[in-house]
Amino acid sequence: MLNQKQKTFDWIDAVWLLFIAVLVVLPPISEYHKQIILAVIGTFQLLEGRLIAWFPRRGHIYAVLIKIGLAALLLDHTGAEAAINSTYWPIYFLPIVTAATYFGPIGTLLWTSLASLTYCAYLIPARIKFDITGEAYSILAIRILFFFLAAMLVNRFAEENKRQVAIQKALSETLEETNRQLRRAEAEARRSERLAALGQLSAGLAHEIRNPLGVIKGSAEMLTQKLQETQPLAAELAGYISSEVNRLNGLVARFLDFARPLRLELSPEQITQIVDRAAESVRAQMPDAHITVERHYALALPPVLVDERFCESVFSNLITNAYQAMNGTGTLCLSASPESSNGSAGVLVTIEDTGPGVSAEMREQIFNPFITSKKDGVGLGLSIVAKIVDEHRGWIKLDPDSAKGARFRVFLPAEPQPQGSAKT
Repeated sequence: MLNQKQKTFDWIDAVWLLFIAVLVVLPPISEYHKQIILAVIGTFQLLEGRLIAWFPRRGHIYAVLIKIGLAALLLDHTGAEAAINSTYWPIYFLPIVTAATYFGPIGTLLWTSLASLTYCAYLIPARIKFDITGEAYSILAIRILFFFLAAMLVNRFAEENKRQVAIQKALSETLEETNRQLRRAEAEARRSERLAALGQLSAGLAHEIRNPLGVIKGSAEMLTQKLQETQPLAAELAGYISSEVNRLNGLVARFLDFARPLRLELSPEQITQIVDRAAESVRAQMPDAHITVERHYALALPPVLVDERFCESVFSNLITNAYQAMNGTGTLCLSASPESSNGSAGVLVTIEDTGPGVSAEMREQIFNPFITSKKDGVGLGLSIVAKIVDEHRGWIKLDPDSAKGARFRVFLPAEPQPQGSAKT
């Protein structure tokens, strides 16, 4: 496609050079200055794009000024008795059309006026040598009017072309954004399907495991009581069995939390209060951590419709992960601001740490179950967090562009306002 476009430009350039060559061989042929000026005009027309590339802000102005100057020189060397009577006077259409394609209507009128004044300047020496009749002034006025007519006609088409290009660009950007949203929706749909299937499997498996675990734990406790005095070693081993069963029970409980449907009790809440409680809870669990917590909350945030208990669990999990990622030292930034997503107003909460961040290969899967970078982790924490946020009709994302550390963004919809109420 690029080669075809380049061939089109080469073809147009060849036609342009052909027109210049024809002008060169037309009278006055003996005026070598004319040939030089025409060669300069042709060369400049070919290199005009480079001039604009070198001077993107003022290149258009330089191009029009140079063409006006070259047009004036051409008339000066082709007018036998008076430059204003030169048969090459239409060369002024070149800077006028150039200005009409580069500038808006007002700019086109101003540049056309400047070109017309430059052409009319040759009237001064002509009046010294000749007596100019009213008919000559009429001819001059007609030429000037044609300058303006051509300028505004070309400018109209140029402006319409710019408008169409802007429309096409806006449509392209809209289509691109729609495609991005569609890809995100498809990814979320696939993740939801995987989570649903895995949830059903986990629920059945957890129930099947919990029953024998109860029998094992009860048997181990009975062995511990009976062998505690006669066989202390066996009693100790039975105690290990009991403690490991407790750990497995905790794991099964997390599976059930992930698998069972949530029963939300929604109520309007101030999200910043929930975030602060989650942060204080994590700090109390890790009192030895030297973490600086920065808060950036916007004023007058709308209340969000959430289940307070589940919502606090979301932020507790994210903040705990941040503490663990920073290994007890760093800065945790909590922020909240009004946000709108898919036409729904709400609040965007951002949790950002200064830890090592999340590797690129894990970012796409971080909300999938059993994906974890912790040695003793199960990989269900963020999956449960994503499930809770989804149940609240919100979304959670990990920003890929954070320079250092991890930045999680959680959007929760605001409480719907009653119809007819107005914001104050």
